[in-house]
Amino acid sequence: MADKEDLVNSPYHYTQQNMEVIDIIENSMTRTQFCGYMRGNIIKYMLRYEHKNGVEDLKKARWYLDRLVETLEKPTLLN
Repeated sequence: MADKEDLVNSPYHYTQQNMEVIDIIENSMTRTQFCGYMRGNIIKYMLRYEHKNGVEDLKKARWYLDRLVETLEKPTLLN
C-alpha cells in the first residue's frame, strides 16, 4: 500500500533536484521579501478556505505561518 502524499508539508510537485521550491524562493529573496511572500500566502489561504479546499487550505496557511515564525526567529547578521 503506497503512502498518501502530504499535499500540505511536502507536495511532490514542489521538489526540484532534492531541494524544496520554498527554499529556492527563500534563497532568491531578501529576508523582508521572503516574509512578505509568506504573509501573502497566509492571507491567500485564509481567504479561500471556505470556497476552495477547506481544512487543507487552513493547514497550508498554518504551514506558511510556522515558516514565517521560523524565519523571523533565525538570527541574522543585522541582529
